[in-house]
Parts: sequence; structure tokens; C-alpha cells
Amino acid sequence: MKNNSISVRATASVANVSCGFDCIGYAITEPADILTIKLKDSPGVDITLSGSKADTITTVVKYNTAGKAILSLLNTLGINQGFNVHIEKGVPPGSGLGSSAASAAAAVVGVNELLGKPLKLEELLLHGMAGEAVASDGFHADNIAPALFGGIILIRSYDPLDILQLPVPENLFSTAVLPDFVINTRDARNILPNRVPLKSAVEQAGNLAGFTHGLHKADFDLLGRSMVDLFAEPIRAELIPGYHIVQKVAMDTGAIGCGIAGSGPALFALSDSKEMAKKVGSAMVEAFKKNGMTSIAYSSSIHKKSPDILD
Repeated sequence: MKNNSISVRATASVANVSCGFDCIGYAITEPADILTIKLKDSPGVDITLSGSKADTITTVVKYNTAGKAILSLLNTLGINQGFNVHIEKGVPPGSGLGSSAASAAAAVVGVNELLGKPLKLEELLLHGMAGEAVASDGFHADNIAPALFGGIILIRSYDPLDILQLPVPENLFSTAVLPDFVINTRDARNILPNRVPLKSAVEQAGNLAGFTHGLHKADFDLLGRSMVDLFAEPIRAELIPGYHIVQKVAMDTGAIGCGIAGSGPALFALSDSKEMAKKVGSAMVEAFKKNGMTSIAYSSSIHKKSPDILD
């Protein structure tokens, strides 16, 4: 970091981890956004963009996820400092991999650093959520919390906000496969019902408990049995051509479990080794190809770090 500028890298994340709708998410090592933030003499935030689908993202500050997060932070601190912000998008918007969260996380970490770190990392979360709300039309932490803290995150409560870090088993690896089309986060939320049957709620609660216990015990069989989503997946699967075929291919190849990453269209899978994660990714890409779609696979360990300050 120089005296008046900083570059910060924040990674993609997977939210709505099957049974963990709006309450479980985890960070992955790639793709990632890199934000370069510079102090400027005049008030206000100016935003420029480059990278993946950058031309689809607004530079109007209050409607930009990074910009809104910065405005929220500055308003809380009562500071009128100005910033030039360049966002290099590595996480494509509309991918289901926490694109807005990556930008918002890097923004609040970078600005906080330039201002002398007046806020703790935990205190940056609400400002990151304010930024991400621009994209999702609601306050949700299952992407922004992993992007900020790393690891696997459980949101126990939103009011009051209660964030817990879950253990990451040593041999747990992730695959995220992104087909070449976009699903708008707001649209994907709007198609979901406001109520679910009691039977489904009870079963989902059991799966969520099983998933968290499986992480604590590194019990991958229990993780797999618990990775069933009765809330969002049955509806959102219809937005992803070939979803059930690709999911079955992932499971047949050896994945612990497979589901929709965030609001889609990306799919995620968990595996018990780096080699299996790569194998699952290749099989999923080939399955999408057979359904007429190109896709790209990202295989990695669970990313356990906060956003990296590059200089």
C-alpha cells in the first residue's frame, strides 16, 4: 500500500449451499475482483471498470455495489473524503458466484485501510451488505461474509446479525462451474415463494443441522446426505438448461454433493480431494457441452483468508 492508494483482491464465493438458503456460504480462491482505490482531493467517489462483463455494470456510485458500500462506510464515519476506484472484474456479474460481494468486500477493506483502519473487519460487514443489496434488492450476508472473512460462514440470525465461522475439513475441496449465460439475482429471488410447507421447513432444518455437524466431524457422507435444498433449487433449476443432468454427472463422478451456487447459473460441487474436484469440474463442463452450452470450471480449496492487500 502506498500513502494514497491501495489494491485489494477479494474472491468469489458460493452462497445458498444447498440446505443453507440465505444462511451458509463459503469463499473460493478464484475467480476474484481487484480494486485499486486512490485518495483524491475533492469529495465524492468516481468509479471506472474493466474486466469480465464490465460494460454491464453501472458506474453511478449509489447503484454500484462497491460505490454504495463505500458511501455507507463514509456516512457512518462522518467523513467527506473522496476516492477514485477502479474495479477489475474477475467474477462475472450474474454468475451466482458473489460478484457484487467481491467488489463490495474489496471496497470496504481498501477504504478502511486508507483511512487508517478506524473500523474492525467485523464492523465492515454491514457496509458490505449495503453494497450487495444494490444487486439483490435485500440485505443478505451469505456471499459478503465469506468474501470478507474467508472460510465457511453460517448466518445464525439477521436481526440481530449473528455470523459464525464453521470448521473447514482439511480435505474438503470445491468446484464451481459457470455456464455462459446470466441470471439476474433480483429476478431469481422474485420467483421464490414467500412461504414453504411445514414439512419442507422441518426437513430443511434437519439437513442444515446435518450439514453443520458434518463439517464439525469431517463426516463427508453426512455432508452429502444433508445437501438437499427444498426451498430454492426446485424452482431455480428450471432457469438452468440441463441442470439435473449436470448435477447427476457430478454425483456419478464422485462429488460429495452438488447444487446451485447462489441464484445461479453457476453450479457448485464439494469433493474429498483436489484431484476429485478437478475431475468433477471436467465432467460437469463436458455435460454442459453436451447440452449445447460452454462453461468454465474453477476447482480449489475453501479460501480461508480475508481480502488480500496487494500493495
